[in-house]
Amino acid sequence: MESRLQKLEALRDSLMQRLERYHQHQKRADGPLDPDFAEQAVEVQNDEVVEALEEEGRDRLIQVNHALARIQQDAGDICERCQGAISAGRLSALPEATLCADCASSEQ
Repeated sequence: MESRLQKLEALRDSLMQRLERYHQHQKRADGPLDPDFAEQAVEVQNDEVVEALEEEGRDRLIQVNHALARIQQDAGDICERCQGAISAGRLSALPEATLCADCASSEQ
């Protein structure tokens, strides 16, 4: 079975690749906007979606890197807020978790 560290490293690598693709899309690596106005409108709308996905990816990458740093500090399974244990089930489902379920639910 894959360890939490391996899951986080794989997730980090996947997010970095995804962010690079989003970045290439934003730079119009595939070429300029279509000359047809209707197509331009669709492309601009797609850009907005890609921008939102990119922001979400950057936020998740920050969480993953933070979780990796906590593992290196031997604090990966300790809740940042209450200092209690984060359950193995939670860490398996959400490897970047740094809060126990109780603290995470009270944060919402």
